[in-house]
Amino acid sequence: MKAIDELTIEELIPQRPPFVMIDRLVSSDEVYSITELTVREDNLFVEDGRLSASGLIENIAQTCAARIGYINLNHGQTVKIGVIGSISNLNIERTPKVGEKLTTTIKLLEEVFQMTLVEAVIASDNEEIVQANMKIALTDIDSKN
Repeated sequence: MKAIDELTIEELIPQRPPFVMIDRLVSSDEVYSITELTVREDNLFVEDGRLSASGLIENIAQTCAARIGYINLNHGQTVKIGVIGSISNLNIERTPKVGEKLTTTIKLLEEVFQMTLVEAVIASDNEEIVQANMKIALTDIDSKN
């Protein structure tokens, strides 16, 4: 089993720059996965010095992707492409400014076949700024193809 700090984010998720919305996977276990992102000016989703709602949603989706990628790699499987099935209970208290470091935590609520339901929280300096539930559908498509 590879340790999280031995893996680059590009090994864990199918997205490639400039569309990568997480900097690193901090931790991942059977229930919780945590990622970090520092909001930079050159981020595709930064508008008027703030990360947009679309960027925040993509950050949650990529945290889910990193979780699945980490599981797959440690089981000798390839990273698969997933798609957002639905978003519910989305609450954005505020959009973060350039320079803020975001910590995104997803909690696995349910996993049935190739569907995963998570509860997500994005925090900046221990201030919760986004809460949402997200359903991700995992495909059989290898991300390296």
